[in-house]
Amino acid sequence: MPPAATLLRDVFGFDAFRPGQEEIVDAVCADQNVLAIMPTGGGKSLCFQLPALMRDGVTVVISPLIALMRDQVRALQEAGVAAGALTSGNTPEETDAVWQALENGRLKLLYIAPERLSSGSATDMLRRIGVSLIAVDEAHCVSQWGHDFRPDYLRIGALRQALDVPLAAFTATADAETQVEIVQKLFDGEAPRAFLRGFDRPNLHLAFAAKDNPRRQILGFADARRGQSGIVYCGTRAKTETLALALREAGHSACHYHGGMEAEDRRTTERRFQQEDGLIVVATVAFGMGVDKPDIRWVAHADLPKSIEAYYQEIGRAGRDGAPAETLTLFGPDDIRLRRSQIDEGLVPPERRMADHARLNALLGLAEALECRRKTLLGYFGETEVSCGHCDLCDSPAETFDGTTPVRMALSAILRTEEWFGAGHLIDILTGTLTDKVRARRHDDLPTFNVGKDYDRRQWQAVFRQMMGHDLIRPDPERHGALRMTDAARPILRGEAQITLRRDSIAKAPRRPAVKMLVSEEDAPLLSALKAKRRALAEAARVPAYVIFPDRTLIEMAEKRPATLDDMARIGGVGAKKLDRYGRSFLEVIAGDAPPVHPARQKLAGREAGSLYDRLLEVQADLARGANGADKPLSCSASLLAKVAQIRPNNAQTMEQLLGERRAQRFGEAFLDVLRAAS
Repeated sequence: MPPAATLLRDVFGFDAFRPGQEEIVDAVCADQNVLAIMPTGGGKSLCFQLPALMRDGVTVVISPLIALMRDQVRALQEAGVAAGALTSGNTPEETDAVWQALENGRLKLLYIAPERLSSGSATDMLRRIGVSLIAVDEAHCVSQWGHDFRPDYLRIGALRQALDVPLAAFTATADAETQVEIVQKLFDGEAPRAFLRGFDRPNLHLAFAAKDNPRRQILGFADARRGQSGIVYCGTRAKTETLALALREAGHSACHYHGGMEAEDRRTTERRFQQEDGLIVVATVAFGMGVDKPDIRWVAHADLPKSIEAYYQEIGRAGRDGAPAETLTLFGPDDIRLRRSQIDEGLVPPERRMADHARLNALLGLAEALECRRKTLLGYFGETEVSCGHCDLCDSPAETFDGTTPVRMALSAILRTEEWFGAGHLIDILTGTLTDKVRARRHDDLPTFNVGKDYDRRQWQAVFRQMMGHDLIRPDPERHGALRMTDAARPILRGEAQITLRRDSIAKAPRRPAVKMLVSEEDAPLLSALKAKRRALAEAARVPAYVIFPDRTLIEMAEKRPATLDDMARIGGVGAKKLDRYGRSFLEVIAGDAPPVHPARQKLAGREAGSLYDRLLEVQADLARGANGADKPLSCSASLLAKVAQIRPNNAQTMEQLLGERRAQRFGEAFLDVLRAAS
């Protein structure tokens, strides 16, 4: 077998390895289990493709991306390597050719999607064709807490054991927590030979900007890079279409891409992007994973990405050839609300939601950074030795000021309201805004009321956003996004530490018409949680969501926050059947676990008879052993108490007819007192 250097030159056309590649290739060739974390564009694929040519048998490559598999297979075949892929995107002729090559013993690399492992025959097939190495691309997809989790990746560890062959796992996005998961899930906890080549992409220029007419900002960014290939990521499908049209009208070659398009239209866009120079694709995150185009010169985000890992992966699609490339990320308060609601509405365990909020907080910290963005970004991935000089803050340092006083004001307002409110209500308190909610809770009596009048609402929003970025405050998912102080904030509150904020982030902005929201900013997280519950119930019942409750009912719940079934029964749209069927489920979202309620009492929810029932129950408890506490225990059934509360007898004779002689002697007069008091 030719040596690695010869194959590198003759097959792949490189005179030398990139930094870190050679030692990984040597480890894989030596049959060692390997975990390699390399930056996008660092040459991960060669680290398993080249060893595959130096080994007997077939190297099976597990990748989640059909487009990437097809690109790599085409490139290998062009280089004279016998490679093939078994994917749902194959033509019958392509599949036949792969099987023929396997039967003839010619195939060296077989690419498959992780979903194929769910077939019981997959292991037998791989054992039969003589697999000698498993290579796993995008290994971070095994992390259940990650942004690209693929359940079928969890089968790979068992496949490794069944085939008893070495495994090499590769990824560009894995923080310390994800690295531990990869070792546990893919290597069964047995430590592989690990190679951490760093996360830095020094050729990428990093920049963030607050939204100020985002369309104009994106068009300006593209105009300055006219004729260069680029990607614009958008948060919605509709925006991809409108922004692509605006770019075309401005003279750019641009097209859109999103998951709602016909498959053939998506393939056409992918093909154009691979083949055309200077094409701009405006896309949702459905586009890009697996795009092996080396000369993408810029990536812009028209909306804030969902996490710092997603951001790092998406900007990593630029400059894979190592030449300079540029990035721009726009962000604003609407982005943050959208990302928060997407997390809160997700049908995932609470601990996953908290992890997702933490990842979003890290991205906000990057957006609001005071110094070098690369230092902040790489610090998240555990790298501390960072040199930059190639980001917007290194180019032009941010103007800052001592933000200790406004931060202490905000922290004081959070604590004095017992950490039960979001930024909207806290800003009302700080600016002295007398809303109905402020009056109802008597928060205008707090010492912090109106202490922040020197800042306007937009400036306070920037202060709260930066506090979140510095991890001084976090939204509490159990309190529907209410802000809670972290331990890092305590020294500032006690006057033991100071904090610096960016001045340009809180500059007064021109007044614009407010966008009408369904609910206040304060109630938006709870409305998101209620919608998530409604969606789960609707999917379980296979009915449209509005059949459970219409939006207006959920809005009223979010605003009034019913704490009991009685309160819930007073919400518009909550009838008796829906109260019985769904009331407790929605109460649990609003107020946590609801106490058990007897069915007889539940039927009285929201009616005056319900309050009478509760008072009769209290009186009965006091007299259960008689007035002196020494008699034999006696009580009325729940249905009997409900009957008394509904009929409301007004004399001893009628009461005795209802209760019977013995119970009337014990409770009759006291029950009558309750009923008279309510008249």
